[in-house]
Amino acid sequence: MQVQINTDHNVEGHEALADHISGVVKSALYSLSDHITRVEVHLTDESGHKDTRNDKRCMMEARLEGRPPVAVTHHAMTLHEAVDGAAEKLTRLVESTVGRLRDKRKRANAPRPAEPENPGEC
Repeated sequence: MQVQINTDHNVEGHEALADHISGVVKSALYSLSDHITRVEVHLTDESGHKDTRNDKRCMMEARLEGRPPVAVTHHAMTLHEAVDGAAEKLTRLVESTVGRLRDKRKRANAPRPAEPENPGEC
């Protein structure tokens, strides 16, 4: 699973931050990594250099094999909190999506109940 990190001009994209984000994403999605080809992380500071509440935004988009991408967004006071919150949301979304696909496949492959030989008789 590849992790791609993008920042806006208000966020310093230093190596320590990139390592932290990559670690959080890979740890959160470890059990689902067989279904994910890439995760894109977009970090923004929506208020620039002003200090406002919950202005750090993390959007994560997971590219699933054979499925359209799924995305989540989380706002927080710090970039680390925004990344952690988005990773939790993305994990739940991917688990739900993969679970629905498994259920759909099970129903499609399940044997159908036998029909009665004489439907008019009980």
